[in-house]
Amino acid sequence: MPIDHNSQIETYLGRLYGYAMSLCQNPEDSKDLVQECALKALGAHNVPTEPSAYRSWLFRILRNAFIDKCRRRNVAKSWAMDVSHLSSGNMEYFQGDERLINALSVKLELAKLPTAQREIIGLIDAAGLSYVEAAELLEIPVGTVMSRISRARYALVTAISDSNVRGLPVKRRR
Repeated sequence: MPIDHNSQIETYLGRLYGYAMSLCQNPEDSKDLVQECALKALGAHNVPTEPSAYRSWLFRILRNAFIDKCRRRNVAKSWAMDVSHLSSGNMEYFQGDERLINALSVKLELAKLPTAQREIIGLIDAAGLSYVEAAELLEIPVGTVMSRISRARYALVTAISDSNVRGLPVKRRR
């Protein structure tokens, strides 16, 4: 009996989009990449039946589609970054602007990281893959994944702390 790809793919669309955003840094390109991934998955003949293998398979399709797109555009080292989606019109406002500033700071500094660091953060922190799953997807040892994510997170935290965005002091009432 054939697997119902539609329902399986739908459960991973949010995670795939998060990973695509970590690679593309552009909402429209990310949506296109997820759509391309879904189309390739729906057209595949040999589909993994194990849920974890299926998820890894989807992420591999998306990653390979991104690499192919970069090769076609001949911009494998740096893809043009569109930060227009980071404008305040698309952001949620909460009490004060601290949460908005924090989200913007993370997104802007993440966009400045090299693609390999954005990718590992996207796989583990955005998409929620385990170290083992990320290692299988990238075809590298688990220890390498651990050191890459550690260096990427450190680079991101350092970049954020070095940025010129600082919170305003809060006056305490007596």
